[in-house]
Amino acid sequence: MASVDVRFSGSVPANYERYMVPLLFRPYAEELATRAKVLQPRRILETAAGTGVVTAALTEALPDAEIVATDLNQAMLDIAATRVSSANVSFRQADALDLPFADGEFDLVVCQFGVMFFPDKVRGNEEARRVLRDGGTYLTAIWDRIDRNGLSHLANESLRRQFPDNPPQFMTRGPFSYHDRSAIERDLREAGFASVEIETVELTSRSPSAADGARGLVYGSPMGVELEEYGAGALDQVFEDMSDSARQYEGPNGFAAPMAAHIVTATK
Repeated sequence: MASVDVRFSGSVPANYERYMVPLLFRPYAEELATRAKVLQPRRILETAAGTGVVTAALTEALPDAEIVATDLNQAMLDIAATRVSSANVSFRQADALDLPFADGEFDLVVCQFGVMFFPDKVRGNEEARRVLRDGGTYLTAIWDRIDRNGLSHLANESLRRQFPDNPPQFMTRGPFSYHDRSAIERDLREAGFASVEIETVELTSRSPSAADGARGLVYGSPMGVELEEYGAGALDQVFEDMSDSARQYEGPNGFAAPMAAHIVTATK
């Protein structure tokens, strides 16, 4: 997973935390935490924890649970450690495809918007299943199609307009590359999960302004790192274009656009 991981470097983690987390990730983190609370797990493993938005939501929902939050990228975990302060939470750099834990250690494994980046999704699912106890739950969030996610769709269209001969492909190759529910279920069952439930949940992406929303995607995601390869000025060029187009979702209370993701519950 290193090829994806290196894109979360430089100023990207801090901008990701400032703009992207409230814009796209906190609403689904709260959704996952609500579902996790119903399960009442005692030991939770989080993979692809990023800057800890799900970790924080889980800690609030389940203050007595032991949580081990992992990510391949240490810079992201360093930010997560400043967000969450609890004796029950620990952070550890780890690859979701090769987890450094024994079989059956956890009641719940949670992964928000990480599975899409796994180079071997079945292997990632197998590792999640391996570290779960019998009857344990694997709870994941995976983005639906890009055209059902307003701001991300605008970003992709902006890239196509600005670079028609060779548009950057991060959005469709990465976060929105794994939206097919039948493929998700197939990979989970191949990994050994017999019980798989998939629910598509629509929420709202919010930001103080269209410009802040655009700033998050351009300067706070690996998309921006890819844009740097298109020469000086490419980042600012796309930011201006995106800010203009995103104003269609701007109102008196700021920016609000639709988004959709699959919430997956698999039981061992």
